[in-house]
Amino acid sequence: MLDPTKLADWQIAEAAEATMRTPQQLADALGLLPEELIPFGRQIARVDQMAIRKRLADAPKGKYIDVTAITPTPLGEGKTTTTIGLIEGLAKRGQRVSGAIRQPSGGPTFNIKGSAAGGGLAQCIPLTTFSMGLTGDIDKITNAHNLGMVALTSRMQHERNYDDAQLAKRGLRRLDIDPNRVQMKWVIDFCAQALRNITIGNGGKMDGYPMDSGFAITVSSELMAILAMANDLRDLRERISKIVVAYSRSGSPITTHDLEVDGAMTAFLAEALNPTLISTVEGQPVLVHAGPFANIAIGQSSIIADQIGVRCSDYHVTESGFASDIGYEKFVDLKCRASGLRPDAVVLVATIRALKMHGGGPSVKPGTKLDDVYTHENLPLVEAGCQNLLAHLEIIRKSGVQPVVCINHFYTDTDEEVKLVRKLSEQAGALTALSKHWQFGGEGALELAEAVEEAVKKPNNFHFFYENSQPIRDRVMAVAKEVYGAADIQLLPEAQAKLDLYQNDPEIAKLSVCMVKTHLSLSHDPDVKGRPTGFTLPIRDILLYRGAGFIVPVAGDIKLMPGTGSDPAYRRIDIDVETGRIHGLF
Repeated sequence: MLDPTKLADWQIAEAAEATMRTPQQLADALGLLPEELIPFGRQIARVDQMAIRKRLADAPKGKYIDVTAITPTPLGEGKTTTTIGLIEGLAKRGQRVSGAIRQPSGGPTFNIKGSAAGGGLAQCIPLTTFSMGLTGDIDKITNAHNLGMVALTSRMQHERNYDDAQLAKRGLRRLDIDPNRVQMKWVIDFCAQALRNITIGNGGKMDGYPMDSGFAITVSSELMAILAMANDLRDLRERISKIVVAYSRSGSPITTHDLEVDGAMTAFLAEALNPTLISTVEGQPVLVHAGPFANIAIGQSSIIADQIGVRCSDYHVTESGFASDIGYEKFVDLKCRASGLRPDAVVLVATIRALKMHGGGPSVKPGTKLDDVYTHENLPLVEAGCQNLLAHLEIIRKSGVQPVVCINHFYTDTDEEVKLVRKLSEQAGALTALSKHWQFGGEGALELAEAVEEAVKKPNNFHFFYENSQPIRDRVMAVAKEVYGAADIQLLPEAQAKLDLYQNDPEIAKLSVCMVKTHLSLSHDPDVKGRPTGFTLPIRDILLYRGAGFIVPVAGDIKLMPGTGSDPAYRRIDIDVETGRIHGLF
């Protein structure tokens, strides 16, 4: 067996790829027909979602498992690793199992957190292909989104340069776009803080319309949310046509349909509607679809991938971004509401490291050595930090689903620390499992797999955290109080003005709420650890993602374009020019 304590993730992946199952073998494991596979290179393939879902529309559904986590350290707590480990563990126990994960963004892949392929013996392969573009979905979203911005800015230039008669000769009508109410920015799939705020259109009248603009990271694009939420090609097309790009000077929304660019944007994304099929290192099929960043986006694998998975497997394991206050809440209120699927159990990933941080341990910073407290036994810190874990357990239980606490084992964790977490979790009504999937793969996840099999037998009274019939403010308040633990919300002037506007529009008022908030705290302040209570959640803005079907309240100071740190991963990624092998990915 490969030893993760001695080998880097890319070395383990390279060894596993030498004997990995072919795309057809993975499709066979899902019960897919040869004609339902769309080959893409030597090692991966897309699956024909339309053909599969039509054929299996009446097939029985397998058990549906969501994986979420406690509030993480900036290093992450191995949620994707646990997802892959659980898939491998269930397979070891004889279950027909599949998974759905999100495509990694180039932002974290080349920055701090790595490629989101999992790790050790619980990762996906082929690692390099997975980490560096896969089948191009994120590139397609980047191009489709920026095409919308091209349509907007060129239209603004033409309306400035031509009178109404000249516009009419060109088949255009004046939209009278307000340059101060442009809702979209450009996107790029890197963490590029220098592009957050820019000025465009400098030069003469043929060089565009001069105005302030900027970039967001691609995975925060409304198009990524639409890809995650779309049910089929018709739904994708309709959602894209509703995207509000700007407002006119009179206050009317300007959509992609008004700009006559919605069809072309959809054409970019038509192929991306088919999930990509890859493998765990132990040979189980995994569907990759949609993207990460649940703090600034929906952060879920797609509805389409899950609808395929539950009809092809005894157990289908999906993943929600970041912790349960963000990822799981959106899984419940956005994804499940739209898909009609209901989870049979939820895995809550916790690490001793994160619990110590929440218990008052020293700051955890990427690129700096961990304080010794994180590698030596400290029961008081663990016990204090379990307040954060208990808060997340309460969130899951409020949704009516049975939680399973997965203690994601690090080799420095002590037996007494693990015993303490088990005790407190079980007292709170959760099943618990110590899992060593990173080191031992499916064998190390057998206890976790058994706990999940037990959890799905428990009573299930799934329900949403709010109903869309409630006023928008009440829904935001419900998430703030019931999920985050806040005492109240504060709508800052810009947010209040938009709330009043949206609440008075019957179509917008019924859209679901997709919160934007830091992932590093239950509150809006990333420096506040543990289980904060009694705070007021400030809402500084409310964005409108009408195509995705979301009203997007923005809590605290959070940016849609992350920054690159001082010790990014790209410093260690290189290529062997003799063999073409890429190394250094993790």
